[in-house]
Amino acid sequence: MNNTTAKTKGFRTVDLAHMALGTVLIAVCSWISIPTSVPFTMQTFAVFFVLSALGGKRGTTSIIAYILLGVAGVPVFAQFTSGIGILLGNTGGYIAGFIFTGLIYWMITEFSGKKLRTEIFALVTGLIVLYAFGTAWFMIVYARTSAPAGLATVLSWCVIPFVIPDLIKLGLALTLSRRLSPVLRLQ
Repeated sequence: MNNTTAKTKGFRTVDLAHMALGTVLIAVCSWISIPTSVPFTMQTFAVFFVLSALGGKRGTTSIIAYILLGVAGVPVFAQFTSGIGILLGNTGGYIAGFIFTGLIYWMITEFSGKKLRTEIFALVTGLIVLYAFGTAWFMIVYARTSAPAGLATVLSWCVIPFVIPDLIKLGLALTLSRRLSPVLRLQ
């Protein structure tokens, strides 16, 4: 079996190690909470970094592994929480939305390459889909558990306070991944 065939059948050992580190980075960053009027975590930074540094396939796999660990009971979600209840709760759609961010990034960069503007477009598009999915999820769950809330209200709670911080995290993640990838030989 030649080297090319081996790569197409699965991940190499080094890929598995990188994906495990990506999963750990997302978990650790989800525990870092920045106190502001609406506290936010560094989770989205880690998702952006892992996708840019590891690429779409390995990055998305890291995201899925992170979510599966949380569902299995490992306290990897924000504030050291875990369980299916977190994923099915009001903000669980934002966590599940990370998978869509990864898939969108993977699809766009697979077809268009990893030029900086392509990566920015892929991550911003993924972030928009993440916001849309998470907001829809929030509205459905919140309506079932509390009371119906309008789109403008939910956006003011769950999206608007996070747009600027998330764009800053996106820029930081791209900058760091582009500087570290050649050194760490992640590509």
